[in-house]
Amino acid sequence: MTKRVLTVGNCNFDNSTLAELLKKDFQADMDTAHAQAEAMEKIGGNEYALVIVNRVFDRNGDEGLALVKAIKNDAALAATPVMLLSNYATAQEQAATAGAEPGFGKSELQASETREKLAAFLAD
Repeated sequence: MTKRVLTVGNCNFDNSTLAELLKKDFQADMDTAHAQAEAMEKIGGNEYALVIVNRVFDRNGDEGLALVKAIKNDAALAATPVMLLSNYATAQEQAATAGAEPGFGKSELQASETREKLAAFLAD
């Protein structure tokens, strides 16, 4: 079964880069959402191996940490693995405190450590 990933709050360029990485390294398919409500609806109606949330949403400027908290505070969704996409250590720490998995920044997309983090949820 092909694993699915939801990315939330990214621009088209970043979504394209993420989709390429996920397909090439893990044969995973990717869906996108641009706002918290859209993401919550998609997570509730689909089974995602991982949700990758941008620190600040591209289209509306919303905070990704709010979505991490919403997912982790929803009993039906709390088991869904979530990572924050951010280069800022403070933002990663806040996301971890809220229940997110260790995430990565856009500057780390090609790093072997990033692939290891993703493999924990996407490798067969």
